[in-house]
Amino acid sequence: MTNRARLHVILLCLLVTTVATAQTAQNTSGNPIFPGWYADPEAIIFGKTYWIYPTYSDKYEKQTFMDAFSSNDLITWTKHPRIVDTTSIKWAKKALWAPAVVEKKGKYYLFFGANDVHEGEVGGIGVAVANSPAGPFKDLLGKPLIGQIHNKAQPIDQFVFRDKDGKEYLIYGGWGHCNIAQLKPDYTGFIPFGNGTTFREITPQNYVEGPTMFIRNGQYYFMWSEGGWTGPNYSVAYAVADSPFGPFRRVGKILQQDPTVATGAGHHSVINVPGTDEWYIVYHRRPLTETDGNHRETCIDRMYFDEKGQIQPVKITKEGVASRVIGR
Repeated sequence: MTNRARLHVILLCLLVTTVATAQTAQNTSGNPIFPGWYADPEAIIFGKTYWIYPTYSDKYEKQTFMDAFSSNDLITWTKHPRIVDTTSIKWAKKALWAPAVVEKKGKYYLFFGANDVHEGEVGGIGVAVANSPAGPFKDLLGKPLIGQIHNKAQPIDQFVFRDKDGKEYLIYGGWGHCNIAQLKPDYTGFIPFGNGTTFREITPQNYVEGPTMFIRNGQYYFMWSEGGWTGPNYSVAYAVADSPFGPFRRVGKILQQDPTVATGAGHHSVINVPGTDEWYIVYHRRPLTETDGNHRETCIDRMYFDEKGQIQPVKITKEGVASRVIGR
């Protein structure tokens, strides 16, 4: 083979590789799914659109706003900048964390943690409202919804769970403790339980933070994050129960680092495509080359169950997921 022929073969191979790479990029979301440092993603479906509401991942003093992202196919994402910030939440000064968003009667309610509050400080969990999932969100109460420490749980990492009977609960907590409280229909406060208490502790074994809950085939799945959020071993575990109050039977970890892909995989949310048994896990992780604990990226991968209903360990990928249009 002549040198010219060899060069032709090499160029042809490079062209094929380039085309294949481009096709892969078009056919899958890739991870991270959008650029920038974002953590603690809340993923939810409104109509036929996927939405992700993350924490802006930087130093606490710079976490004064939140962005949102929307997609019709899980591949192409549109950024909606500054859907809420501390100019509209007068009592919030820093550390806007871990949004949870729900829709009710045409309005959208965003629950958030602010100020990294400790006992005696101003801050905690707040709620804001908007006429669009893209905001702008305005403070609903003018004060925190939860501003004190109950059952040793720091008021952060809130998740709104709608049960089968339509009742809504706020599940939240850091510092290794998790509470559940029934929300009033207008989200201005809570409805006490039958025994007169408002905040019931439901902390499962090894819980640290980042709770989320869903129902599948009549069973309640309670998921949370374990380990230190700045370290490589941050991870997600889950337990099951027959009610949102437990008792929860720990099953084990299902999301964690892969030293060949990324570290610190945790603080997630879950998407179920309506009318199907297709599930996705949206989470943050840290690139292998990154040493700053604040730098995290939002990623997505498939989540599967076995025939017994147990969640299979999630394989974290660089490719992400294939296109998925709701209703097709």
